[in-house]
Formats: sequence, C-alpha cells, structure tokens
Amino acid sequence: MAPCAKLQGRAGFVAYREIEYPAPLNAILLAMIPFLQIGQLAVPTFGLMVACAMLAAYFLLRADLARRGIADKKSGEAETLIAAPCLAGFIGAKLYHLLESPTEFFADPIHLLFSPYGFAWFGGLLAGFGTFALVAWRLAKRSATSGKNVSVLTIFDAGSPAAALGYGIGRIGCFLSGDGDYGIPTSLPWGISFPNGLVPTTERVHPTPIYELIVACGIAWWLWRLGTPAAGTRPNAKPGQVFAAYLILTGVARFLVEFIRINPRSFLGMTNAQTAAALSMIAGVILWRWTQKRYGEKS
Repeated sequence: MAPCAKLQGRAGFVAYREIEYPAPLNAILLAMIPFLQIGQLAVPTFGLMVACAMLAAYFLLRADLARRGIADKKSGEAETLIAAPCLAGFIGAKLYHLLESPTEFFADPIHLLFSPYGFAWFGGLLAGFGTFALVAWRLAKRSATSGKNVSVLTIFDAGSPAAALGYGIGRIGCFLSGDGDYGIPTSLPWGISFPNGLVPTTERVHPTPIYELIVACGIAWWLWRLGTPAAGTRPNAKPGQVFAAYLILTGVARFLVEFIRINPRSFLGMTNAQTAAALSMIAGVILWRWTQKRYGEKS
C-alpha cells in the first residue's frame, strides 16, 4: 500500500492522498501493515486487533465474573457485557465524529457514514460506558431475583481488568497501521519511523502505542490481583475500589503519554484526551473515598 497523508477531519481519518518522499538517514524504518491482503479482501489491521482485544477482554471478564460468583462461564453474561458496549462504542465514536464536523458530513453524508475511517474515541467512550452500565444494572437486577446480592459496582470491578487489557491490545492495531497515534520526534534508540502508515512520518518518533500496551497490561495485572478473593469469595478490595483504581491508573497513564503525543492542544493547553483523563482521575479518587466511607477502611 502506498503511503498516504490525511487531508481533512479533526477527529478521525476522512480522506487520504498518496505521497512520495525519500527515505531518511539515521532512522529506523519499520514496514507498517495498515491492511492484510487476503485475495481480493483487504483486512484493516486496526480492526483485526480490535477484534483480538474484544476476545481477550471477553475471556478475562468471564473468568472474573466466575471467580466472584456473579455468573458461570457458560452463562453468556460475559458475551453480552463485551459485545453490547463494543457495538455501542463503534456507533458512538462514528456519530460523535460526524457531529463534530457537520459541514463535512453534509457535504458527503453517505461516504462519511460508511467510511472505515472517522471515529472519535471520546464518543466511543461515552456510548460504551453507558451501555456497559445499562447491561450491568440489568445483570445485577436479574441476580437479585435469583437470591444473589450483586451490585453494579462489583460488575464494574470485574470489567476493569478486561477493559485495561483490551485497550492495550487495541493499541497494537494503532501501531501496525501507523494511524497517527505515535508520539513526537525522539533520538532514543527505540524511536520508530512510520513511512508506510496511514498517517506517515519519516522522522523517528516515540512508539506511544507500545508504551500504552506495556502500561495497560501492567494495570490489568494489578487490578486482577486487587480483586482476587482473600478468603472464600470475599475480594481484597471493597465493591467499587477496583473500578476506582482503574479510573485513576488509566487516567494517569493517558494523561502522561499525551505529553509526547502529536494530538492538538485545546482546553488549558491540554489535549482532549488529557482533559478526559483528568476527569477520570478525579472521578476515581472520589469513588475510592466514597467506598472507604461506605464500607469502612480496608483491613
């Protein structure tokens, strides 16, 4: 696939053109794989890794629901808690992007609506989170009718390690496609160029998707340990604390990595992602303190 550059669109990919440039000196060149060609079918590597992320998150969530006694592995609850928010997230990300640029949308509505590009992560976050909350509420309500005392916060706790792991694996898709999620130029030995990416660069830059993958896997492991039952079926953390830790840790990670990302600055010199990350950290701290007051200090 020939290198291409983004022509327009503030929150996603809208149009591209092929570009030509000489290979740089003293740079690590990595052959990006935006698409896998299978016969006449071109499979986007980003979409492929999103599917892998959903699958990994599903298995981790299913195991967490089972160890907490919320749902058996064969119940199908994990499938619903993964599939419904992911589908809603895709729709929300697309609609949010289109509403951000209404002039562009009305100029070519059919093409932009069905384009594989043009997704705003914040729209996906809102839609996915809202849908997960709705499904979790229905699961908690259904569990109550069967004699189980399962809170919505406990279900959010179970979903937190899966969400962290899924996010990290999804970032591999950003790395493989070179979609512009990389960082600013760097002289560090692991700096990478993306000459064949969807948003190409011949400069050696921070491979921020790899940073996020490593940190996300670490967060997922720590959250899993935090929610491990200490005695019987009683978890180490109080209901809501694993989710609170997820909001804080992922917020810190995203806030810090944005300093070396190429995203534009807006509110108070921060990127949109940093603003959302700051709100996530604040919400996590508030939730953690609330759980301590409600359930008492953890022994």
